[in-house]
Amino acid sequence: MRILALDIGEKNTGVAISDYSATIATPLCILSKHEIEQPKVAFKRIIEDYEPEKLLVGLPISLDGHEYGQAASVRETAEAIAYELDLPLIYWDERHSSTEAKRIMTEQGHSLHVIRSRIDMVAAAVILQSYLDSLS
Repeated sequence: MRILALDIGEKNTGVAISDYSATIATPLCILSKHEIEQPKVAFKRIIEDYEPEKLLVGLPISLDGHEYGQAASVRETAEAIAYELDLPLIYWDERHSSTEAKRIMTEQGHSLHVIRSRIDMVAAAVILQSYLDSLS
């Protein structure tokens, strides 16, 4: 079962996918929020190529466990996407996902420019991997 993960931001959305056994998360790409909300060719191709069975979306949660910031906007976008794709929707705590993504890419020796350009998709993979790890 493949799971599609989204890290929905104000401007961009990081996209990641699980393998068929739902054990390993892989970062795929970054799409503009507009490409996700009004599905364009790139997002439709991802859906066609990977045929996900579930949608996982990172939800902004504060350190004290409350939703904050753009959580309402993320929920609204996620629900519209899940409805459009006819996929079950799962929300997952995205706390520290960007920090972890930056740490991973720094340890791999990526430049600050590369980190900035890829952090959203790696954060989506971090969120997805956290979810996948919780299943085992």
